[in-house]
Order: sequence, then C-alpha cells, then structure tokens
Amino acid sequence: MLPVLDDELVRHRIARRIALEFEDGAVVNLGIGIPTLVSDYIPEGIQVIFQTENGLVGAGPKPEKDDLRFIGAGGRCLSTIPGASLIASDFSFGLIRGGHLDSTVLGALEVDQEGNLANWWVPGKLVPGMGGAMDLVSGAKCVIIATTHCTKKGGAKLMKKCTLPLTGAKVVSMVVTEYAVFRFTGGRMILSELAPGIDLEDIRRATEAEFEVSPDLSEMLGCEKEQ
Repeated sequence: MLPVLDDELVRHRIARRIALEFEDGAVVNLGIGIPTLVSDYIPEGIQVIFQTENGLVGAGPKPEKDDLRFIGAGGRCLSTIPGASLIASDFSFGLIRGGHLDSTVLGALEVDQEGNLANWWVPGKLVPGMGGAMDLVSGAKCVIIATTHCTKKGGAKLMKKCTLPLTGAKVVSMVVTEYAVFRFTGGRMILSELAPGIDLEDIRRATEAEFEVSPDLSEMLGCEKEQ
C-alpha cells in the first residue's frame, strides 16, 4: 500500500521535481494549483522565462510580501525578473497558439495511458469556463502534468481511458506525481522514476493505466532535498 503523505510534502515534491526539467532560457507557462509552485524551485544558474495567460512575460517566484500589482492567471502574487513585460491577454494567447512555449505545466483530473488529458470539467460543479488549457496543450512543445497519484477518495487518476471530456488528445509528455514520474514516448506510457521507499507493485495497484517500466528506472530526482 502506498504511504499517506503530508499534503504540503506532496505539492512541493511534485513542483521541485518538475523544476528540474527545464533548460536555460526555456519559455514556460504554469497552470493553477501545484504548477504555480514550480517557479519557486528553479535551480541556480538556470533562467526560465515564465509566461502567464493574463499577460506577464518574465514572472518570478512568489514574493516574500504579496504585491497585488502582479498576479498570475490563478490569482497567486508574482515577482518579476529583470526585463519582464506586461502584455495584453490577446498577445499572450498569440504566444501560446503560435507555438512559442517550450513547456506548459498543468494539473489533471484524469490522464490515460495514451497521453490523453482531462482537466477542465469537475463532475457535479458549475464551470464558468475552461480557461486556456486547450490552447496550452495544443500550442506548447511539451505538456507536463503535475498531479496527485490518486483522487481524494483513493480512486485512480492515471486511467486506461479518460472518462471525462478531454482537454487534449495524446498531448501529455510527462506526468509527475508524489510517488512516480511517467513519460510518454511513441504512444507508450513509461515509468522512469520512483520516489524513495515506493514499491513498484504498489504503484501498479494504484495505477489503472497500463505502463512499461524503463530499463533505467531510477529514484525520483529532487527528493534528496526534502527536509
């Protein structure tokens, strides 16, 4: 059985791992929820240009003191890096739709073994709009999913087939949960990293999706920095 982890540990473990994926100079969009934490963990010596849907290019980590002049699309206060620009929302979506993002990091309700993503509709809740997720998954070169491995009720979020309306079909490049890292290559879902103390068979039992195990399966990066 998978261990029950503290919610803060879960969120920050996922964000810390994803922050290690970006190359110097990458242009990245962060979705709401866990993805917003990623900017707090960019390694020294790596500069990532974070873009927000509502019109900031060059967003930095959360400031020590909230500054309501700079707020991301999810409502989180942001700092700005030198050279940052404030742009109109339509120009921001021009960057997204024009294929200028190296990566986007989004949350998920469901991801399936084919790389399909469902993240815009919550069953039983009125949704005012789907936001920019459909634009992001079609425009970004790499789609990284930050999500807990299971639902709050213990159900699977990594499915054989998504049951909710799709945000995008076969768009997911990578999934990072608190227990594991999966990559999608050539239509295959591949387990590439396991968190410390996590057993492969426990992951199989908690994952409805069918996946392969990388011959280079390793310990999940970033966990060594947890305190």
